[in-house]
Amino acid sequence: MDDETLSVGRVAMGAACAIFDNAGRILLVHHTYGRLNWELPGGGSTPSEAPDQTAERELLEETGLRADLDRLTGVYFEPDHDFGPMLHFVFRFRWHDRLAPAVSSPEIDDARYWSLDALPRPISDFTERRVLDAAAESAVRVSTVPTRQWRE
Repeated sequence: MDDETLSVGRVAMGAACAIFDNAGRILLVHHTYGRLNWELPGGGSTPSEAPDQTAERELLEETGLRADLDRLTGVYFEPDHDFGPMLHFVFRFRWHDRLAPAVSSPEIDDARYWSLDALPRPISDFTERRVLDAAAESAVRVSTVPTRQWRE
């Protein structure tokens, strides 16, 4: 293959955490920037960071929590992200009774568990989708993310 036919795609990478408590509620954080939305704890990867390490770091930075990784629940390609094409990884972490979040980042002003049938607003359809995929006991979800829709 010559240089003219070889194309290397470059994408940003991020990861998020899905933690469900013993009542089946999902941990979400409330952002202090942008749309002031509720989101899974997570964020962008550093250049030398694996996605699972990003998820663990972001969980600690945003909620003060350390938890054990359980499994990968989804990989999502978002071609129209603000940072350019982005791969999002979502990992489910194991809940235990010592996982009471404490806001520990200026980017977050609230962190709490929510029932799946009463998710807070504003929230994106993409966040709702990742939450439901993480709650399912099915195979890893791999898909492309259409333009986000917001639930106000």
